[in-house]
Amino acid sequence: MSFSSCIYSGFVTHRRFKPKRNFFSYKTFSLLIDLNEIESLERKIKFFSYNKFNILSFYNLDHGPRDGSCLVTWTKKILAESKIDIGSGTIKLLCFPRFFGYVFNPLSIFYCYDENSRLKAVLYEVKNTFNEQHTYVFPTSPYSNLILHRCDKKFYVSPFIEMKTFYNFRLLKPGKIINVFIKQSDIDGTLLIACQVGQKLELNSKNLFAQFLKHPLMSFKVILAIHFEAFRLWAKGIKHVKKKIKIKNNLSLEN
Repeated sequence: MSFSSCIYSGFVTHRRFKPKRNFFSYKTFSLLIDLNEIESLERKIKFFSYNKFNILSFYNLDHGPRDGSCLVTWTKKILAESKIDIGSGTIKLLCFPRFFGYVFNPLSIFYCYDENSRLKAVLYEVKNTFNEQHTYVFPTSPYSNLILHRCDKKFYVSPFIEMKTFYNFRLLKPGKIINVFIKQSDIDGTLLIACQVGQKLELNSKNLFAQFLKHPLMSFKVILAIHFEAFRLWAKGIKHVKKKIKIKNNLSLEN
């Protein structure tokens, strides 16, 4: 049995341009999960579980409303509020799985397809290290392979970047490769560019276990890399931006 869900094996890079330059990159892999296939994936792959502890796992608690409820139902409700109808179409989620029960996803992306497999919407789910989350909801053109979105920053992420900035998202629709490019800018120019690139692999036991062996501590590496790079920025004397409000799950409907 083959799945429309798949693995993307590649790397993530971050390049800061001001006020001080900084760069880091790490190898990683993500899952693009068809949310209607999760239970079948659990039955097919012994070391992968759905809402249960395993070597690798996926929990509803990590995404959307983060209350353990159905992510398909939640996503379609959000799309309806944006007047986007996908009918009985497919929702796929690009994210890191849990490793031994732990995961930190700085960015997860919901790709929402209609019944004719046309991409109608993208949800960018952004998390910070304070256990907070903001989701940016965008409609998309179903006729272009290139996805372009722009919006103001509405959520505190880095303690070294002011809130008065904006994002430019540039994505390719998931295919043989995944390509996610995000540029963060202020009125004086580019502050930061983050990019995730990966090659598609079939999601099966052999390929998934091979990726696990290549990245056995990936979730821990991601969160450690974030804190280590924050220390490097602090050591370079970059101004610390205080966090002013506390949230849990915020959402904005963008154009």
